Amino acid sequence: MTRNRITDIPGLRVGHASDLTVASGVTAILFDAPVVASVDVRGGGPGTRETDLLDPERTVERIDALVLSGGSVFGLDAGAGVTAWLAEAGRGFPVGPMRVPIVPGAILFDLLNGGDKDWGRYPPYRELGFLAAAAASDDFALGSVGAGTGARTGRLKGGIGSASATVPGTGCSVGGLAAVNAFGSATIGDGPHFWAAPFEQADEFGGLGSPARVPADALAFPARTLPGAATTLAVVATDAALTKAQCRRLAVAAQDGLARALVPAHTPLDGDLVFAVATGTVPLADPVADLARLGDAAARVLARSVARGVYCATTLPGHAVAAPLSVMGLPPAWCDVFRES
Repeated sequence: MTRNRITDIPGLRVGHASDLTVASGVTAILFDAPVVASVDVRGGGPGTRETDLLDPERTVERIDALVLSGGSVFGLDAGAGVTAWLAEAGRGFPVGPMRVPIVPGAILFDLLNGGDKDWGRYPPYRELGFLAAAAASDDFALGSVGAGTGARTGRLKGGIGSASATVPGTGCSVGGLAAVNAFGSATIGDGPHFWAAPFEQADEFGGLGSPARVPADALAFPARTLPGAATTLAVVATDAALTKAQCRRLAVAAQDGLARALVPAHTPLDGDLVFAVATGTVPLADPVADLARLGDAAARVLARSVARGVYCATTLPGHAVAAPLSVMGLPPAWCDVFRES
Protein backbone atom coordinates (compact mmCIF):
# COMPACT_ATOMS: atom_id res chain seq x y z
CA MET A 1 0.00 0.00 0.00
CA THR A 2 1.35 3.41 -0.95
CA ARG A 3 0.93 6.44 1.31
CA ASN A 4 1.80 9.15 -1.23
CA ARG A 5 4.80 10.07 0.89
CA ILE A 6 8.55 9.88 0.51
CA THR A 7 8.48 6.76 2.69
CA ASP A 8 6.94 4.85 -0.21
CA ILE A 9 10.62 4.38 -1.07
CA PRO A 10 11.54 1.32 1.04
CA GLY A 11 14.20 1.93 3.67
CA LEU A 12 13.20 5.51 4.59
CA ARG A 13 11.59 6.74 7.78
CA VAL A 14 10.57 10.28 8.74
CA GLY A 15 10.11 11.73 12.22
CA HIS A 16 8.97 15.11 13.51
CA ALA A 17 9.43 16.99 16.78
CA SER A 18 7.67 20.30 17.40
CA ASP A 19 7.71 22.94 20.12
CA LEU A 20 4.46 24.89 19.84
CA THR A 21 5.61 27.53 22.35
CA VAL A 22 8.66 28.31 20.23
CA ALA A 23 6.58 27.77 17.04
CA SER A 24 9.34 25.73 15.48
CA GLY A 25 10.54 22.18 15.08
CA VAL A 26 12.71 19.56 13.41
CA THR A 27 12.16 16.85 10.81
CA ALA A 28 14.57 13.90 10.55
CA ILE A 29 14.81 11.56 7.56
CA LEU A 30 16.47 8.29 8.59
CA PHE A 31 17.68 5.49 6.35
CA ASP A 32 17.63 1.83 7.36
CA ALA A 33 21.01 1.46 5.64
CA PRO A 34 23.41 4.19 4.48
CA VAL A 35 22.39 5.79 1.16
CA VAL A 36 24.16 7.61 -1.64
CA ALA A 37 23.32 11.33 -1.57
CA SER A 38 24.08 14.73 -3.00
CA VAL A 39 22.64 18.25 -2.88
CA ASP A 40 21.91 21.23 -5.12
CA VAL A 41 21.68 24.71 -3.59
CA ARG A 42 19.90 27.44 -5.57
CA GLY A 43 18.82 29.98 -2.96
CA GLY A 44 20.96 32.98 -2.13
CA GLY A 45 20.79 32.57 1.66
CA PRO A 46 21.31 28.90 2.59
CA GLY A 47 22.12 27.52 6.03
CA THR A 48 23.62 24.05 5.91
CA ARG A 49 25.47 21.32 7.80
CA GLU A 50 27.93 18.84 6.25
CA THR A 51 26.84 19.50 2.68
CA ASP A 52 30.43 19.76 1.42
CA LEU A 53 30.88 16.00 1.83
CA LEU A 54 27.99 15.44 -0.62
CA ASP A 55 30.14 16.67 -3.50
CA PRO A 56 30.87 13.70 -5.80
CA GLU A 57 34.64 14.10 -5.32
CA ARG A 58 34.49 13.78 -1.51
CA THR A 59 35.53 10.58 0.27
CA VAL A 60 32.38 9.60 2.15
CA GLU A 61 29.98 7.91 -0.26
CA ARG A 62 26.90 7.40 1.91
CA ILE A 63 24.93 9.11 4.66
CA ASP A 64 22.88 7.85 7.61
CA ALA A 65 20.25 10.57 7.89
CA LEU A 66 19.19 14.06 6.86
CA VAL A 67 17.85 16.74 9.17
CA LEU A 68 15.68 19.76 8.34
CA SER A 69 15.11 22.34 11.04
CA GLY A 70 13.50 25.64 11.82
CA GLY A 71 15.35 28.18 13.94
CA SER A 72 17.71 29.66 11.38
CA VAL A 73 21.34 29.27 12.52
CA PHE A 74 20.19 28.05 15.95
CA GLY A 75 18.51 25.11 14.24
CA LEU A 76 21.86 23.73 13.08
CA ASP A 77 22.05 22.20 16.57
CA ALA A 78 19.37 19.73 15.46
CA GLY A 79 21.98 17.75 13.55
CA ALA A 80 23.80 17.01 16.81
CA GLY A 81 20.62 15.54 18.25
CA VAL A 82 20.07 13.23 15.28
CA THR A 83 23.75 12.28 15.38
CA ALA A 84 23.45 11.38 19.07
CA TRP A 85 20.45 9.13 18.39
CA LEU A 86 22.28 7.34 15.58
CA ALA A 87 25.41 6.94 17.70
CA GLU A 88 23.36 5.24 20.42
CA ALA A 89 22.04 2.90 17.72
CA GLY A 90 25.60 2.03 16.63
CA ARG A 91 25.24 3.70 13.23
CA GLY A 92 27.90 5.62 11.33
CA PHE A 93 30.90 5.70 9.01
CA PRO A 94 33.59 3.33 10.34
CA VAL A 95 36.83 5.03 11.36
CA GLY A 96 38.98 2.42 13.09
CA PRO A 97 37.01 1.19 16.12
CA MET A 98 34.73 4.25 16.03
CA ARG A 99 31.58 4.92 14.07
CA VAL A 100 30.78 8.46 12.97
CA PRO A 101 27.14 9.13 11.94
CA ILE A 102 26.93 11.18 8.75
CA VAL A 103 24.01 13.61 9.02
CA PRO A 104 23.87 16.51 6.55
CA GLY A 105 21.15 19.06 7.14
CA ALA A 106 19.73 22.48 6.44
CA ILE A 107 17.74 25.15 8.27
CA LEU A 108 14.94 27.58 7.49
CA PHE A 109 14.17 30.96 9.03
CA ASP A 110 11.10 31.05 11.31
CA LEU A 111 12.29 33.48 14.00
CA LEU A 112 9.64 36.16 13.31
CA ASN A 113 6.52 33.99 13.41
CA GLY A 114 5.22 35.00 16.85
CA GLY A 115 6.71 32.13 18.85
CA ASP A 116 8.66 32.63 22.07
CA LYS A 117 12.30 32.58 21.04
CA ASP A 118 13.60 33.59 24.49
CA TRP A 119 15.09 30.15 25.12
CA GLY A 120 18.07 31.24 27.18
CA ARG A 121 21.65 30.16 26.56
CA TYR A 122 20.87 27.00 24.58
CA PRO A 123 18.13 26.70 21.95
CA PRO A 124 15.94 23.57 21.99
CA TYR A 125 16.95 22.18 18.62
CA ARG A 126 19.45 19.54 19.74
CA GLU A 127 16.80 17.85 21.87
CA LEU A 128 14.20 18.29 19.12
CA GLY A 129 16.58 16.61 16.69
CA PHE A 130 16.97 13.62 19.02
CA LEU A 131 13.20 13.36 19.49
CA ALA A 132 12.56 13.62 15.74
CA ALA A 133 14.98 10.76 15.06
CA ALA A 134 13.39 8.66 17.79
CA ALA A 135 9.94 9.28 16.27
CA ALA A 136 10.92 8.24 12.74
CA SER A 137 8.34 6.05 11.03
CA ASP A 138 7.15 5.13 7.55
CA ASP A 139 3.92 7.03 8.28
CA PHE A 140 4.18 10.68 9.28
CA ALA A 141 2.10 13.85 9.46
CA LEU A 142 1.99 16.68 6.93
CA GLY A 143 1.39 20.39 7.47
CA SER A 144 2.41 22.41 10.52
CA VAL A 145 4.71 19.83 12.10
CA GLY A 146 8.45 19.31 12.47
CA ALA A 147 10.52 21.75 10.46
CA GLY A 148 7.27 23.14 9.04
CA THR A 149 5.74 23.98 12.45
CA GLY A 150 6.22 27.73 12.16
CA ALA A 151 6.77 28.00 8.43
CA ARG A 152 5.05 30.45 6.12
CA THR A 153 4.95 31.29 2.43
CA GLY A 154 4.59 34.63 0.73
CA ARG A 155 1.02 35.06 1.99
CA LEU A 156 -0.12 31.77 3.58
CA LYS A 157 1.18 29.37 6.15
CA GLY A 158 3.69 26.82 5.02
CA GLY A 159 4.49 23.37 6.29
CA ILE A 160 5.71 19.86 5.54
CA GLY A 161 4.49 18.28 2.31
CA SER A 162 5.29 14.96 0.68
CA ALA A 163 4.33 12.90 -2.37
CA SER A 164 5.52 9.90 -4.38
CA ALA A 165 5.23 8.35 -7.84
CA THR A 166 6.43 5.45 -9.95
CA VAL A 167 8.64 6.28 -12.92
CA PRO A 168 7.26 4.69 -16.11
CA GLY A 169 9.71 2.67 -18.13
CA THR A 170 12.29 2.31 -15.37
CA GLY A 171 10.96 0.05 -12.61
CA CYS A 172 11.94 2.82 -10.16
CA SER A 173 9.99 5.07 -7.83
CA VAL A 174 10.62 8.58 -6.52
CA GLY A 175 9.41 10.39 -3.44
CA GLY A 176 9.64 13.97 -2.31
CA LEU A 177 9.46 15.92 0.95
CA ALA A 178 9.45 19.69 1.32
CA ALA A 179 9.57 22.05 4.29
CA VAL A 180 7.88 25.04 2.68
CA ASN A 181 8.86 28.41 4.13
CA ALA A 182 9.03 30.30 0.87
CA PHE A 183 9.47 33.93 -0.06
CA GLY A 184 7.23 33.27 -3.05
CA SER A 185 3.62 32.14 -3.19
CA ALA A 186 2.33 28.60 -3.71
CA THR A 187 -1.09 29.86 -4.86
CA ILE A 188 -2.10 31.99 -7.81
CA GLY A 189 -2.98 35.53 -6.77
CA ASP A 190 -5.71 35.80 -4.14
CA GLY A 191 -7.48 32.64 -5.28
CA PRO A 192 -7.30 29.05 -4.03
CA HIS A 193 -5.57 27.58 -7.08
CA PHE A 194 -2.05 26.20 -6.74
CA TRP A 195 0.72 26.87 -9.23
CA ALA A 196 1.38 23.11 -9.00
CA ALA A 197 -2.19 22.24 -10.08
CA PRO A 198 -1.19 20.64 -13.44
CA PHE A 199 0.73 17.95 -11.54
CA GLU A 200 -1.87 17.13 -8.86
CA GLN A 201 -2.82 13.50 -8.30
CA ALA A 202 -6.18 12.36 -6.85
CA ASP A 203 -7.19 15.75 -5.40
CA GLU A 204 -4.25 15.64 -3.00
CA PHE A 205 -4.32 19.40 -2.50
CA GLY A 206 -7.95 20.27 -3.07
CA GLY A 207 -8.58 19.19 -6.65
CA LEU A 208 -9.50 22.70 -7.81
CA GLY A 209 -7.31 22.62 -10.90
CA SER A 210 -6.02 25.78 -12.56
CA PRO A 211 -7.91 29.07 -12.93
CA ALA A 212 -9.39 30.00 -16.28
CA ARG A 213 -6.96 32.91 -16.40
CA VAL A 214 -3.94 33.91 -14.33
CA PRO A 215 -4.52 37.44 -13.00
CA ALA A 216 -1.77 39.94 -13.70
CA ASP A 217 -1.21 40.67 -10.01
CA ALA A 218 -0.38 37.00 -9.40
CA LEU A 219 2.96 37.65 -11.07
CA ALA A 220 3.76 40.79 -9.08
CA PHE A 221 6.94 40.63 -7.04
CA PRO A 222 6.18 40.27 -3.30
CA ALA A 223 6.22 43.49 -1.31
CA ARG A 224 7.84 41.99 1.79
CA THR A 225 11.57 41.66 1.12
CA LEU A 226 13.49 40.59 4.20
CA PRO A 227 16.82 39.01 3.19
CA GLY A 228 17.44 35.54 4.60
CA ALA A 229 13.94 35.18 6.07
CA ALA A 230 12.64 32.45 3.77
CA THR A 231 13.70 29.01 2.55
CA THR A 232 12.20 25.87 1.06
CA LEU A 233 14.11 22.76 2.05
CA ALA A 234 13.48 19.65 -0.01
CA VAL A 235 14.48 16.00 -0.28
CA VAL A 236 13.91 13.67 -3.23
CA ALA A 237 14.51 9.96 -2.84
CA THR A 238 14.59 7.05 -5.24
CA ASP A 239 15.12 3.30 -5.05
CA ALA A 240 17.33 3.50 -8.14
CA ALA A 241 21.02 2.60 -7.97
CA LEU A 242 22.77 5.95 -8.49
CA THR A 243 26.26 7.32 -7.99
CA LYS A 244 26.87 10.55 -6.10
CA ALA A 245 27.25 12.35 -9.43
CA GLN A 246 23.91 10.97 -10.61
CA CYS A 247 22.29 11.99 -7.32
CA ARG A 248 23.62 15.49 -7.88
CA ARG A 249 22.02 15.52 -11.33
CA LEU A 250 18.74 14.27 -9.81
CA ALA A 251 18.80 17.12 -7.28
CA VAL A 252 19.42 19.64 -10.08
CA ALA A 253 16.46 18.34 -12.07
CA ALA A 254 14.21 18.24 -9.00
CA GLN A 255 14.80 21.96 -8.40
CA ASP A 256 12.41 22.58 -11.30
CA GLY A 257 9.66 21.35 -8.98
CA LEU A 258 10.24 24.33 -6.69
CA ALA A 259 10.06 26.71 -9.64
CA ARG A 260 6.79 25.11 -10.81
CA ALA A 261 5.19 25.34 -7.37
CA LEU A 262 6.46 28.68 -6.02
CA VAL A 263 6.50 32.12 -7.66
CA PRO A 264 9.13 33.49 -7.40
CA ALA A 265 11.65 30.79 -6.40
CA HIS A 266 15.43 30.58 -5.94
CA THR A 267 15.74 34.26 -5.05
CA PRO A 268 18.62 35.90 -3.12
CA LEU A 269 16.13 36.13 -0.23
CA ASP A 270 15.66 32.33 0.01
CA GLY A 271 17.94 29.48 1.03
CA ASP A 272 16.32 26.97 -1.33
CA LEU A 273 18.03 23.61 -1.71
CA VAL A 274 17.27 20.02 -2.68
CA PHE A 275 18.89 16.90 -1.27
CA ALA A 276 18.76 13.76 -3.42
CA VAL A 277 19.23 10.25 -2.03
CA ALA A 278 19.29 6.82 -3.65
CA THR A 279 18.79 3.52 -1.82
CA GLY A 280 20.26 1.57 -4.73
CA THR A 281 17.92 -1.42 -5.02
CA VAL A 282 16.88 -0.97 -8.69
CA PRO A 283 19.61 -0.80 -11.37
CA LEU A 284 19.19 1.63 -14.26
CA ALA A 285 18.84 -0.13 -17.63
CA ASP A 286 19.94 3.03 -19.45
CA PRO A 287 22.06 5.31 -17.21
CA VAL A 288 21.33 8.41 -19.28
CA ALA A 289 17.70 8.04 -20.39
CA ASP A 290 16.53 6.52 -17.12
CA LEU A 291 18.22 9.25 -15.11
CA ALA A 292 16.41 11.82 -17.27
CA ARG A 293 13.10 10.07 -16.53
CA LEU A 294 13.90 10.08 -12.82
CA GLY A 295 14.67 13.80 -12.87
CA ASP A 296 11.44 14.62 -14.67
CA ALA A 297 9.41 12.57 -12.19
CA ALA A 298 11.27 14.05 -9.20
CA ALA A 299 10.47 17.60 -10.30
CA ARG A 300 6.76 16.80 -10.54
CA VAL A 301 6.74 14.97 -7.20
CA LEU A 302 8.48 17.91 -5.54
CA ALA A 303 5.98 20.42 -6.98
CA ARG A 304 3.17 18.29 -5.51
CA SER A 305 4.99 18.10 -2.17
CA VAL A 306 5.20 21.89 -1.95
CA ALA A 307 1.48 22.30 -2.61
CA ARG A 308 0.59 19.61 -0.08
CA GLY A 309 2.73 21.32 2.56
CA VAL A 310 0.74 24.53 2.20
CA TYR A 311 -2.61 22.79 1.77
CA CYS A 312 -2.16 20.76 4.98
CA ALA A 313 -0.88 23.66 7.11
CA THR A 314 -2.96 24.65 10.13
CA THR A 315 -3.14 27.49 12.62
CA LEU A 316 -0.86 27.24 15.65
CA PRO A 317 -2.84 27.73 18.87
CA GLY A 318 -2.08 31.03 20.57
CA HIS A 319 0.06 32.53 17.82
CA ALA A 320 -0.48 35.75 15.97
CA VAL A 321 -2.46 35.26 12.78
CA ALA A 322 -4.52 37.64 10.72
CA ALA A 323 -8.23 37.13 10.13
CA PRO A 324 -8.88 34.05 7.98
CA LEU A 325 -8.68 34.69 4.26
CA SER A 326 -11.89 33.61 2.52
CA VAL A 327 -10.90 31.05 -0.08
CA MET A 328 -13.69 29.14 -1.77
CA GLY A 329 -13.67 25.39 -1.30
CA LEU A 330 -10.85 25.13 1.26
CA PRO A 331 -10.95 24.76 5.05
CA PRO A 332 -10.70 28.13 6.91
CA ALA A 333 -7.72 26.93 8.96
CA TRP A 334 -5.77 26.37 5.77
CA CYS A 335 -6.25 30.02 4.84
CA ASP A 336 -4.90 31.65 8.00
CA VAL A 337 -1.95 33.93 7.30
CA PHE A 338 0.72 35.30 9.61
CA ARG A 339 0.71 39.01 10.29
CA GLU A 340 3.35 40.84 8.31
CA SER A 341 6.44 41.45 10.43
